[in-house]
Amino acid sequence: MFIPYGRQTINDADIEAVVSVLKSDFLTQGTAVPAFERALAQAVGARHGVAVQNSTCALHIACMALDVGPGDRVWTSPNSFVASANCARYCGAEVDFVDIDPETFNMSAKALAEKFAAARKDGRLPKAIIPVHFAGQSCDMAEIRAIAQEYGARVIEDASHAVGASYRNAQVGGCEHADIAVFSFHPVKIITTGEGGMALTNDPALAARMADLRSHGITRDPARLSHAGEGAWYYEQQSLGFNHRMTEMQAALGLSQLGHLGDWIARRNDIARRYDSALVGLPLLLPKVAPARISAWHLYVVRLAEDAPLTRREFFDAMRARDIGVNVHYIPIHWQPDFRRLGFAPGQFPAAERYYERCVSLPIYAGLSDSQFDIVAATIRELLG
Repeated sequence: MFIPYGRQTINDADIEAVVSVLKSDFLTQGTAVPAFERALAQAVGARHGVAVQNSTCALHIACMALDVGPGDRVWTSPNSFVASANCARYCGAEVDFVDIDPETFNMSAKALAEKFAAARKDGRLPKAIIPVHFAGQSCDMAEIRAIAQEYGARVIEDASHAVGASYRNAQVGGCEHADIAVFSFHPVKIITTGEGGMALTNDPALAARMADLRSHGITRDPARLSHAGEGAWYYEQQSLGFNHRMTEMQAALGLSQLGHLGDWIARRNDIARRYDSALVGLPLLLPKVAPARISAWHLYVVRLAEDAPLTRREFFDAMRARDIGVNVHYIPIHWQPDFRRLGFAPGQFPAAERYYERCVSLPIYAGLSDSQFDIVAATIRELLG
């Protein structure tokens, strides 16, 4: 049986929640989406949640809500999926990257401070930065926020990997150190809505702006209408928005899944600890969690040591041949052909590039059984021991 690197866990209660919506009067714009928004915001300590079709949509409306546009600059991590950078490009902004910390694989606060200092001298400061909580571990958000505030930049946390993670005894997503935080509910993430995402904020104006943007820029709020008294049918498009709405079925699934979040984070942490023990002594560099952080362990990423008996490609192919679905996260964004056309080139962000050359993501998900884990661990020892 094939063991993937990640997968969803769906039980009968999840199915019943979705079926209940399918039997209801509203498949969209009903009560399930607001209920999911309230429940997740409360769970992470944020005041407002805005649910959307996927985390890319959430990043997009977050950038728009912060008035990112042509002539602006946005910085993010090269060690992420392309959506972390594309969201700013959708708004017409220029994108650049900040190299990663070689221990956590997250945006380096030291590199960020150095880049800000150089950008001020050049008159090219960014309007916003998007640190990415890679693999489920929070960036050092207090330090990153302090640096950004010194230079007047807004902060969007790309917490797509980190639902259920914590930083300094607070849940990731509570926006203590950010203007907006974004979660993903893709099937390989911690909880799923099929596809889906959410933007969270403590700023009511940003929340209202993002809510408008996800639904065509349309409002029916009588207090905001330019022509009141037209009738109950009346609505106005007051800005150019998009159809980024989450369906009621997705929200019902998410609300049901949310009840398992604590147990699933505990299971992922247990699997990570088991890997730490099972792989000790092998020619692998194991992931580390920085102090004052609990990772959501969306990914468990190892790096092959220079003296490993197999190359990364040989190890990857050998594991896949044994029906173990290892993967690689991520190809540096600036290496992608579309970004090279923007002027990026290999060698610009060496820490991210060194990380990529030897990284492999091992299976980790709440439904991974002990027997499946044992197969994975034994296979790795067979290949590298």
